[in-house]
Amino acid sequence: MYYLIKNTLEACDLDTIRAVQTRKTPFVAVISSEEWKTNRECFHMEIDREIDLPTVMQTRSIMTHDVLIGNIYIPKFAYKDGVTGIFSFAINSKGAVFIDDSGIVEDITRDISENKHWRTPGLERCLYDILEHLIAQDMSKLGQTQNALEKVEDRILSGDSEPAMTGLNKLRKNLLEMESHYNQLIDLGEALVENENEMFDEDKVRYFHRFIGRVERLKEMVTNLKDYSATLRDLIQARTDVKQNNIMTILTVITAIFTPLTLITGWYGMNFKYMPELEYRWSYPVVILLSIAIVVSCVLYIKKKKWM
Repeated sequence: MYYLIKNTLEACDLDTIRAVQTRKTPFVAVISSEEWKTNRECFHMEIDREIDLPTVMQTRSIMTHDVLIGNIYIPKFAYKDGVTGIFSFAINSKGAVFIDDSGIVEDITRDISENKHWRTPGLERCLYDILEHLIAQDMSKLGQTQNALEKVEDRILSGDSEPAMTGLNKLRKNLLEMESHYNQLIDLGEALVENENEMFDEDKVRYFHRFIGRVERLKEMVTNLKDYSATLRDLIQARTDVKQNNIMTILTVITAIFTPLTLITGWYGMNFKYMPELEYRWSYPVVILLSIAIVVSCVLYIKKKKWM
């Protein structure tokens, strides 16, 4: 897919892109990795290294001669409908080439061409809209994460801690991934703002500042949600500790009650020949009554002290 950046993205063909190199109208090309290998010379970008879809899933950028190259990774939690993928890009003052086998950029540029109309078109504004599409639904997704964390809190307070911990760990993993994603997008935005070799108009670099601001707000929300999830994890641990303490209290009380009985059992289990109690007719009932009296006394004492 090839476009000229006019008042909107205007579809064209590769021959038009070749011809426009001598004019001022910037372009956007969305091509596959195979198309890039075949037609890379048509875009007149002086690149001293190969651009391939990377295996390392991260967003990064490198300035080489007069071209900014790099790749953007979209985590599963980001963008929309759980779509994930990675694509590469090459940008200079004449236009931008996106090398994308995932279909993400194709979907974005199609939406821009159908719905966006610019009063002051330019490469900077087009790049901003493409980047903005990548994070357009993130605020809503983070809101859903907040709702999910609130449900986890309700489950914790209702005593359902173990399933709550499983859900909490999954949410924290997503938040950590999104935090890393936003950090990398901020780095990319700063590379665009730096405008090395003056690829962009200085008065239009503000679009990239705006993008960085939006990403920083999303990152701040992620930080708040991480703190919330950490609080919930501490709450789960606290309730687990309380539960364990209750169990230990019960075991301690039971041990305290039956320790005197154990002493009596051990004492009269010695069976010495001259133990007088062995000859008494009422020794057995007396020991039973004594044991019951000890148990009742211990229970009443423990309740009075409010140990359970």
